[in-house]
Amino acid sequence: MSDDLFGPDRYSSDVLADFSRRRRPTPPPQVEAVDDLVIEWADTGYCGAVVGIDGRHVQLEDFKGAVRLFPLGPGFLLEGKPVVLTAPARTAPSGMLRSASGSVAVTDHTARVARASRIFVEGRHDAELVEKVWGHDLRVEGVVVEYLEGVDDLESIIRDFRPTAERRVGVLVDHLVPGSKEQRIADAVQRGPHGKNVLVVGHPFIDIWQSVKPARLGLDAWPIIPRGIEWKHGICEALGWPHEEQADIARAWQRILGTVRNYADLEPVLLGRVEELIDFVTAE
Repeated sequence: MSDDLFGPDRYSSDVLADFSRRRRPTPPPQVEAVDDLVIEWADTGYCGAVVGIDGRHVQLEDFKGAVRLFPLGPGFLLEGKPVVLTAPARTAPSGMLRSASGSVAVTDHTARVARASRIFVEGRHDAELVEKVWGHDLRVEGVVVEYLEGVDDLESIIRDFRPTAERRVGVLVDHLVPGSKEQRIADAVQRGPHGKNVLVVGHPFIDIWQSVKPARLGLDAWPIIPRGIEWKHGICEALGWPHEEQADIARAWQRILGTVRNYADLEPVLLGRVEELIDFVTAE
Protein backbone atom coordinates (compact mmCIF):
# COMPACT_ATOMS: atom_id res chain seq x y z
CA MET A 1 0.00 0.00 0.00
CA SER A 2 1.11 3.53 -0.66
CA ASP A 3 1.89 6.00 2.11
CA ASP A 4 0.20 8.61 -0.14
CA LEU A 5 -3.18 6.94 0.25
CA PHE A 6 -3.04 5.94 3.89
CA GLY A 7 -0.33 8.18 5.43
CA PRO A 8 3.00 7.03 6.93
CA ASP A 9 3.32 3.30 7.58
CA ARG A 10 4.16 3.14 11.25
CA TYR A 11 4.85 -0.61 11.01
CA SER A 12 7.39 -0.39 8.21
CA SER A 13 10.38 0.43 10.46
CA ASP A 14 12.34 -2.00 12.63
CA VAL A 15 11.03 -1.64 16.18
CA LEU A 16 14.28 -3.09 17.58
CA ALA A 17 16.53 -0.68 15.69
CA ASP A 18 17.09 1.59 18.70
CA PHE A 19 17.22 -1.19 21.28
CA SER A 20 21.02 -1.33 21.41
CA ARG A 21 21.15 2.40 21.99
CA ARG A 22 18.78 2.33 24.93
CA ARG A 23 20.28 3.00 28.30
CA ARG A 24 21.27 -0.11 30.23
CA PRO A 25 21.23 -0.22 34.06
CA THR A 26 24.49 0.98 35.57
CA PRO A 27 26.18 -1.85 37.53
CA PRO A 28 26.77 -1.21 41.25
CA PRO A 29 30.18 0.27 42.04
CA GLN A 30 32.88 -1.90 43.57
CA VAL A 31 34.03 -1.02 47.08
CA GLU A 32 37.07 -2.48 48.86
CA ALA A 33 36.40 -4.13 52.22
CA VAL A 34 38.87 -2.02 54.18
CA ASP A 35 39.00 -2.21 57.97
CA ASP A 36 36.29 -0.23 59.81
CA LEU A 37 34.15 0.28 56.70
CA VAL A 38 30.52 0.22 57.89
CA ILE A 39 28.32 -1.66 55.46
CA GLU A 40 24.96 -3.43 55.37
CA TRP A 41 23.98 -6.91 54.16
CA ALA A 42 20.87 -6.16 52.10
CA ASP A 43 19.06 -9.48 52.60
CA THR A 44 18.75 -9.19 56.37
CA GLY A 45 19.66 -5.61 57.17
CA TYR A 46 22.63 -6.75 59.29
CA CYS A 47 25.00 -3.80 59.62
CA GLY A 48 28.57 -3.96 60.80
CA ALA A 49 32.11 -2.71 60.44
CA VAL A 50 34.70 -4.66 58.46
CA VAL A 51 37.16 -6.33 60.84
CA GLY A 52 38.86 -8.78 58.50
CA ILE A 53 38.85 -10.98 55.41
CA ASP A 54 38.59 -14.76 55.73
CA GLY A 55 39.19 -16.33 52.32
CA ARG A 56 36.29 -15.27 50.11
CA HIS A 57 34.30 -13.87 53.02
CA VAL A 58 34.28 -10.61 54.92
CA GLN A 59 33.97 -10.42 58.70
CA LEU A 60 31.49 -7.79 59.92
CA GLU A 61 31.29 -6.76 63.57
CA ASP A 62 28.05 -5.22 64.83
CA PHE A 63 27.72 -2.63 67.57
CA LYS A 64 27.46 -5.38 70.22
CA GLY A 65 30.81 -6.89 69.22
CA ALA A 66 29.35 -9.96 67.47
CA VAL A 67 31.09 -10.98 64.25
CA ARG A 68 29.47 -12.67 61.24
CA LEU A 69 30.81 -13.86 57.90
CA PHE A 70 29.36 -12.79 54.55
CA PRO A 71 30.48 -13.68 51.01
CA LEU A 72 32.38 -11.01 49.15
CA GLY A 73 30.58 -9.72 46.05
CA PRO A 74 27.14 -8.20 45.46
CA GLY A 75 24.38 -7.96 48.02
CA PHE A 76 25.68 -5.11 50.17
CA LEU A 77 24.45 -1.57 50.76
CA LEU A 78 26.72 1.38 51.44
CA GLU A 79 24.79 4.42 52.68
CA GLY A 80 21.66 2.77 51.32
CA LYS A 81 23.01 2.18 47.80
CA PRO A 82 23.93 -1.23 46.29
CA VAL A 83 27.64 -1.98 46.01
CA VAL A 84 29.85 -4.95 45.21
CA LEU A 85 32.24 -5.65 48.08
CA THR A 86 35.73 -6.77 47.08
CA ALA A 87 38.83 -7.83 48.97
CA PRO A 88 41.18 -4.89 49.54
CA ALA A 89 44.10 -4.58 47.20
CA ARG A 90 47.34 -5.71 48.72
CA THR A 91 49.86 -2.96 49.34
CA ALA A 92 53.50 -3.16 50.22
CA PRO A 93 53.87 -3.19 54.00
CA SER A 94 55.57 -0.26 55.66
CA GLY A 95 56.99 0.16 59.13
CA MET A 96 57.27 -2.59 61.72
CA LEU A 97 55.01 -5.58 61.15
CA ARG A 98 53.43 -7.45 64.05
CA SER A 99 52.33 -11.07 64.19
CA ALA A 100 48.96 -12.09 65.61
CA SER A 101 50.65 -12.61 68.99
CA GLY A 102 51.90 -9.02 69.04
CA SER A 103 55.54 -9.94 68.47
CA VAL A 104 57.62 -8.39 65.70
CA ALA A 105 56.92 -10.38 62.53
CA VAL A 106 59.97 -11.92 60.89
CA THR A 107 59.54 -11.63 57.11
CA ASP A 108 62.96 -12.74 55.86
CA HIS A 109 63.26 -15.96 57.82
CA THR A 110 62.32 -19.46 56.78
CA ALA A 111 60.79 -21.82 59.31
CA ARG A 112 63.41 -23.27 61.64
CA VAL A 113 63.99 -27.01 61.75
CA ALA A 114 61.78 -28.38 64.52
CA ARG A 115 63.36 -28.52 67.95
CA ALA A 116 63.31 -31.68 70.00
CA SER A 117 61.30 -29.81 72.66
CA ARG A 118 57.51 -29.84 72.46
CA ILE A 119 54.46 -28.00 73.71
CA PHE A 120 51.52 -30.23 74.59
CA VAL A 121 47.96 -28.92 74.80
CA GLU A 122 44.81 -30.77 75.83
CA GLY A 123 42.87 -30.97 72.59
CA ARG A 124 42.46 -30.00 68.97
CA HIS A 125 40.70 -26.73 69.75
CA ASP A 126 43.55 -25.64 72.01
CA ALA A 127 46.06 -26.45 69.26
CA GLU A 128 44.09 -24.53 66.63
CA LEU A 129 43.84 -21.43 68.81
CA VAL A 130 47.55 -21.51 69.65
CA GLU A 131 48.37 -21.92 65.96
CA LYS A 132 46.15 -19.01 64.93
CA VAL A 133 47.69 -16.54 67.37
CA TRP A 134 51.23 -17.85 67.92
CA GLY A 135 51.80 -19.82 64.71
CA HIS A 136 54.29 -17.33 63.28
CA ASP A 137 56.36 -17.28 66.46
CA LEU A 138 56.34 -21.07 66.76
CA ARG A 139 57.57 -21.55 63.19
CA VAL A 140 60.35 -19.01 63.65
CA GLU A 141 61.45 -20.80 66.85
CA GLY A 142 60.94 -24.31 65.46
CA VAL A 143 58.47 -25.37 68.15
CA VAL A 144 55.91 -28.10 67.44
CA VAL A 145 52.56 -28.14 69.27
CA GLU A 146 50.83 -31.48 69.84
CA TYR A 147 47.47 -32.20 71.41
CA LEU A 148 46.82 -34.96 73.94
CA GLU A 149 43.04 -35.53 74.03
CA GLY A 150 43.04 -34.72 77.73
CA VAL A 151 45.65 -34.87 80.49
CA ASP A 152 44.60 -37.99 82.38
CA ASP A 153 47.60 -39.89 80.99
CA LEU A 154 50.05 -37.00 81.21
CA GLU A 155 52.41 -38.77 83.63
CA SER A 156 52.87 -41.74 81.31
CA ILE A 157 53.21 -39.48 78.27
CA ILE A 158 55.99 -37.53 79.96
CA ARG A 159 57.66 -40.76 81.08
CA ASP A 160 57.66 -42.10 77.51
CA PHE A 161 58.90 -38.77 76.10
CA ARG A 162 61.83 -38.72 78.58
CA PRO A 163 62.52 -34.97 78.66
CA THR A 164 66.05 -33.64 79.07
CA ALA A 165 67.59 -30.17 79.25
CA GLU A 166 67.79 -30.20 75.44
CA ARG A 167 64.41 -31.88 75.01
CA ARG A 168 61.99 -29.95 77.18
CA VAL A 169 58.25 -30.24 77.46
CA GLY A 170 55.75 -27.48 78.10
CA VAL A 171 52.13 -28.37 78.86
CA LEU A 172 49.08 -26.10 78.69
CA VAL A 173 46.20 -27.39 80.84
CA ASP A 174 42.55 -26.32 80.98
CA HIS A 175 40.90 -25.64 84.34
CA LEU A 176 44.14 -25.59 86.29
CA VAL A 177 42.78 -24.35 89.63
CA PRO A 178 43.55 -25.39 93.23
CA GLY A 179 41.94 -28.69 94.18
CA SER A 180 41.06 -29.74 90.64
CA LYS A 181 41.96 -33.07 89.07
CA GLU A 182 44.11 -31.17 86.58
CA GLN A 183 46.07 -29.52 89.38
CA ARG A 184 46.76 -32.88 91.04
CA ILE A 185 48.06 -34.30 87.75
CA ALA A 186 50.24 -31.24 87.14
CA ASP A 187 51.71 -31.45 90.65
CA ALA A 188 52.52 -35.15 90.21
CA VAL A 189 54.33 -34.46 86.94
CA GLN A 190 56.36 -31.60 88.39
CA ARG A 191 57.38 -33.81 91.36
CA GLY A 192 58.32 -36.67 89.05
CA PRO A 193 61.81 -37.63 87.82
CA HIS A 194 61.56 -35.33 84.77
CA GLY A 195 60.01 -32.39 86.58
CA LYS A 196 62.91 -29.97 86.14
CA ASN A 197 62.62 -30.30 82.34
CA VAL A 198 58.84 -30.03 82.27
CA LEU A 199 56.72 -26.95 82.80
CA VAL A 200 52.98 -27.40 83.34
CA VAL A 201 50.94 -24.20 83.29
CA GLY A 202 47.28 -23.56 82.74
CA HIS A 203 44.33 -21.22 82.80
CA PRO A 204 41.25 -21.25 85.05
CA PHE A 205 38.70 -21.72 82.28
CA ILE A 206 36.69 -24.92 81.99
CA ASP A 207 37.54 -25.03 78.29
CA ILE A 208 39.76 -23.09 75.90
CA TRP A 209 36.58 -21.59 74.36
CA GLN A 210 36.30 -19.34 77.40
CA SER A 211 39.71 -17.81 76.75
CA VAL A 212 38.12 -15.92 73.82
CA LYS A 213 36.74 -12.65 75.15
CA PRO A 214 32.93 -12.93 75.27
CA ALA A 215 32.56 -9.53 73.61
CA ARG A 216 33.81 -11.11 70.38
CA LEU A 217 30.53 -13.06 70.34
CA GLY A 218 28.38 -10.13 71.44
CA LEU A 219 28.21 -11.42 75.04
CA ASP A 220 28.77 -9.70 78.36
CA ALA A 221 29.98 -13.00 79.81
CA TRP A 222 30.11 -16.67 78.93
CA PRO A 223 26.94 -18.53 80.03
CA ILE A 224 27.18 -20.52 83.28
CA ILE A 225 26.47 -24.20 82.60
CA PRO A 226 25.04 -26.31 85.45
CA ARG A 227 26.99 -29.34 86.65
CA GLY A 228 25.96 -32.55 84.93
CA ILE A 229 25.62 -30.94 81.50
CA GLU A 230 28.46 -31.42 79.05
CA TRP A 231 29.96 -27.94 78.93
CA LYS A 232 30.30 -27.40 75.18
CA HIS A 233 26.83 -28.74 74.47
CA GLY A 234 25.50 -26.52 77.24
CA ILE A 235 27.20 -23.46 75.80
CA CYS A 236 25.79 -24.09 72.34
CA GLU A 237 22.31 -24.63 73.75
CA ALA A 238 22.52 -21.45 75.85
CA LEU A 239 23.57 -19.46 72.78
CA GLY A 240 20.80 -20.96 70.64
CA TRP A 241 23.25 -22.83 68.40
CA PRO A 242 22.79 -26.41 67.10
CA HIS A 243 24.31 -28.87 69.56
CA GLU A 244 22.86 -32.33 68.97
CA GLU A 245 25.81 -33.79 67.07
CA GLN A 246 29.58 -33.57 67.33
CA ALA A 247 29.60 -31.83 63.96
CA ASP A 248 27.51 -29.06 65.56
CA ILE A 249 30.15 -28.62 68.27
CA ALA A 250 32.90 -28.50 65.64
CA ARG A 251 31.02 -25.81 63.71
CA ALA A 252 30.44 -23.85 66.90
CA TRP A 253 34.17 -23.83 67.62
CA GLN A 254 34.99 -22.67 64.10
CA ARG A 255 32.47 -19.88 64.58
CA ILE A 256 34.20 -18.85 67.81
CA LEU A 257 37.70 -19.23 66.37
CA GLY A 258 36.65 -17.10 63.38
CA THR A 259 36.12 -14.13 65.70
CA VAL A 260 39.74 -14.22 66.91
CA ARG A 261 41.90 -11.77 65.00
CA ASN A 262 44.93 -11.55 67.28
CA TYR A 263 46.09 -11.67 70.90
CA ALA A 264 43.84 -8.75 71.88
CA ASP A 265 40.78 -11.01 71.46
CA LEU A 266 42.02 -13.44 74.13
CA GLU A 267 41.98 -13.19 77.92
CA PRO A 268 45.33 -12.01 79.34
CA VAL A 269 45.64 -15.02 81.64
CA LEU A 270 46.00 -17.29 78.60
CA LEU A 271 48.45 -14.98 76.82
CA GLY A 272 50.90 -15.06 79.72
CA ARG A 273 50.80 -18.82 80.04
CA VAL A 274 51.49 -19.52 76.36
CA GLU A 275 54.34 -17.01 76.26
CA GLU A 276 55.79 -18.68 79.37
CA LEU A 277 55.72 -22.07 77.65
CA ILE A 278 57.40 -20.77 74.50
CA ASP A 279 60.18 -19.17 76.54
CA PHE A 280 60.67 -22.41 78.51
CA VAL A 281 61.01 -24.76 75.54
CA THR A 282 63.21 -22.37 73.54
CA ALA A 283 65.66 -21.53 76.34
CA GLU A 284 69.19 -22.45 75.38
